[in-house]
Amino acid sequence: MSRYCVIGAGAAGISALEQLRRAGHEVDCFEKTGRVGGHWHTDYEALHLITARDMTHFEDFPMPKEYPHFPRRDQVRAYLESYAQANGHYGIIRFNTAVESVVPVPTNDAVGTAGWTVTLDTGERIDYDGVLVANGHLWDQKIPGFPGEFTGKQIHSGSYTNVKDIEGTRVLVVGAGNSGCDLAVDVAQHRLEADIVIREGTYFQPKAYFGKPRQELDFLKQFAPDEVDLISRLLARVSIGEWSDYPGMPEPKHRTLAEGSTVVNTLLPYWIQHGRVRVVPGIERFEGNTVHFTNGTAKEYDTILWATGFHASLPFIEESLIQRRQGIPLRYAGGIVPAGLEKLYLIGMSAPRGPQIPVYGVQTKVALKMIALHEASGPGGAGIEAYLSALQQADDRIDIVRAIWEDQIADTHRLLDAYPEARRHQERITAA
Repeated sequence: MSRYCVIGAGAAGISALEQLRRAGHEVDCFEKTGRVGGHWHTDYEALHLITARDMTHFEDFPMPKEYPHFPRRDQVRAYLESYAQANGHYGIIRFNTAVESVVPVPTNDAVGTAGWTVTLDTGERIDYDGVLVANGHLWDQKIPGFPGEFTGKQIHSGSYTNVKDIEGTRVLVVGAGNSGCDLAVDVAQHRLEADIVIREGTYFQPKAYFGKPRQELDFLKQFAPDEVDLISRLLARVSIGEWSDYPGMPEPKHRTLAEGSTVVNTLLPYWIQHGRVRVVPGIERFEGNTVHFTNGTAKEYDTILWATGFHASLPFIEESLIQRRQGIPLRYAGGIVPAGLEKLYLIGMSAPRGPQIPVYGVQTKVALKMIALHEASGPGGAGIEAYLSALQQADDRIDIVRAIWEDQIADTHRLLDAYPEARRHQERITAA
C-alpha cells in the first residue's frame, strides 16, 4: 500500500490529512508543536478573520452559527481544533515531532520520482511515496535592513501579542498590509500614538457592505471578476473615500484592485482622520531612537513594530533543490507542484485573496488527482511536474488574485484529465 506524509498540523495540514484519509491512503502527519492550529495560537490578540464566517470553513464542516460574522483569533483556533477532533486526527498526528529533512530517494530519473525519505528529530527515517508540505508561510519573520542602528524596542508582527509588548508611547509601524494596519489600529485604540510607513498607495476595502460580509453579497455573483473589481472600488469610494482624503496617504499606482495591493480595513482610515495614526514615507536610516525618512524628515520612536512579512521557507528541503524567484519557490498547478520536483506537493503556499481555509481542500484534491496518476503509472511515476512545466508558466506569487488562481486550478484539472491520452499519444510517437 502507498504511504504519504503530511508535514504540519495547521489549517492546511489537517485539511490535507483529512482529504488523504477520505481517499483511502495511509498517512502519517508530523507536527513540531504539541497542538493543532499553527499560527492561530501565536498571532496577535487583535486578529480577526477578514473573510466571512460562512465562507471560511472546511468542506462539510461550517463554523458555529453563534460565531460572529468575523471570528476572532481564539474562535478560529477552537474551530480548527474541533475539526481535528471530529475527524479523529489527534490519534494520528505525531505531536512534538519535527521533520528535520526531506530527501529524494535516489534514482536516475527526475528528482522525487522514487519518493522521499523523511528524517525526524527522533532519528527515524521513513520512506514515502509522496510528501504534502503544509508547514505554512507565516512563521519565518522577515525584517528589512537599513543603514544605522535603531536602539529602541523592535517587534515583528509574528511575535507581537498586544500593546503590553510595546515600550514607551511613540510607535512606528512598518508595513501597510492587513497585519500592519491591524497593529497600527491596535496601538491607536489603546490611546497611543502610531505612525505607519506607507511607501506605495493601496486600496482599502470594507469587510461589509449594507450590513453583510462582502463575500456574501448575492448581487455581485452575477458580474465578471473585472466588473466586481470596478463595483468594489466604487463602493469603497462612497464609504471610505479616496487616498487624497487621508493626510500623507500616497496615491495607488495601479488602476484596479487586482493589479495592486488591497487592504481589508476601514479602521486605519478612521484613526488617521482622528489623528491617532499618521502616515509617513519610507525609511532612509536609523540613528539611535531617531528614524530618518526618505522625504528628509526625522522623528524619535520608542518601539518599532515590523509588519514586513515572512520568508517562504522550506527548512527541511535542501535549498539547492528549490527553484526560487524573488525568494519564493516557483510552482505549477495553482501553487501546488514545486518546479523540478516530482511527488512533492505544497499545500497552502499560495494564498489567493479571499477565504483561505477552503483553499487547502481544493489544493489537496488536485494533489490526489496527481497521486492517482502516479500510482497508475507504476514505480516510475507519471512525470507530472515535467508534464505541467511544459504546459504552464511557473508562478512565484503567494498573494494572488482569486480569479487568477481559480483559472490555474481549472487549467490544471483540464491537463490532468487529458494526461492519459497525452501519454498514450507520446508512447505512439516514441514507438514509431
